[in-house]
Amino acid sequence: MSFDATVLTMFPEAYPGPLGVSLIGTAWREHGLWTLETVDIRAFSKDKRGFLDDTPAGGGPGQVMRADVIAAALDSVERRGRPLLYMSARGRPLTQARVSEWAKGPGLIVLAGRFEGVDQRVLDARGFEEISVGDAVLAGGEAASLVAIEACVRLVPGVLGQAESLSEESFEDGLLEHPQYTRPREFEGLEIPPVLLSGHHADIGKWRRAQREAATRERRPDLWARYLANQQAKGE
Repeated sequence: MSFDATVLTMFPEAYPGPLGVSLIGTAWREHGLWTLETVDIRAFSKDKRGFLDDTPAGGGPGQVMRADVIAAALDSVERRGRPLLYMSARGRPLTQARVSEWAKGPGLIVLAGRFEGVDQRVLDARGFEEISVGDAVLAGGEAASLVAIEACVRLVPGVLGQAESLSEESFEDGLLEHPQYTRPREFEGLEIPPVLLSGHHADIGKWRRAQREAATRERRPDLWARYLANQQAKGE
């Protein structure tokens, strides 16, 4: 069973973007491990001018995407048990835990909004989950949808080829990833840490673990606090 991604968007030309290159693109085009479909929301406008937005109820700047147009676009798609995501700055944060959960399922249906947002009624009526990719506001949901889909697709078995390469990535066990090095041995006066050249796998493992813990403690205190709580709960 493949992972099937469908995006509802005003700009189908934004896809596949980075989803069409490298191993992820090969897994899609050549191996069929996942699929990508775009639905042009504009095609479902009942307005003779093709408008799919209107002024905000209660006044205010900008325009809001209409509930009936979004619903018609969504209802043209076969759900097949796939979660519905609406990419929104006010949504719950995208996390590796959620991504891992979605990657095991049949795929995603993602709404990429524009303007000031989408009429809340269609989000409620159809059961969309609002998801944010960061504490920043984008011009539209297309870039955010690419992030969510890529995060899922790369976890689909066979897409990246080496499952073991995923085990020490950021967030997989609550810690950020350790720094990486490769040749040349010296670059602008900076050397590869000697332990990585020692051949002692146990020492390398300890060094990497220490680096992961230090990076998490410094850069993401929220993750570090959660990690410590989990370790205490496990009695470690």
